[in-house]
Amino acid sequence: QVQLVESGGGLVQPGGSLRLSCAASGSIFSINAMGWYRQAPGKERELVAGISSGGSTKYADSVKGRFTISRDNVKNTVYLQMNSLKPEDTAMYFCTTSWSNSRYADYWGQGTQVTVSS
Repeated sequence: QVQLVESGGGLVQPGGSLRLSCAASGSIFSINAMGWYRQAPGKERELVAGISSGGSTKYADSVKGRFTISRDNVKNTVYLQMNSLKPEDTAMYFCTTSWSNSRYADYWGQGTQVTVSS
């Protein structure tokens, strides 16, 4: 089993920035890809960004150029730097990890709320 703990969410004004962090523990030797998903009220959960164990990244079209995913394999931590935030980025953000590099979500964190509002 892998445990994921997110941090860094909060309230931010439009145009602002936030950095989410997610620390993995437990059977971390099995971790390959990591990712961030989000779910807004009344909407389906969607992949925001993913990163393979080798550093290859994937982004949702809606966040390309604004969000950056990165990881620190020594600290077993994945980050999501979010810039130029928009009200439509408001959602619960979930950290995920997988024992595969062909998908991002075998394990899920509890989530951290991001609210973009003036």
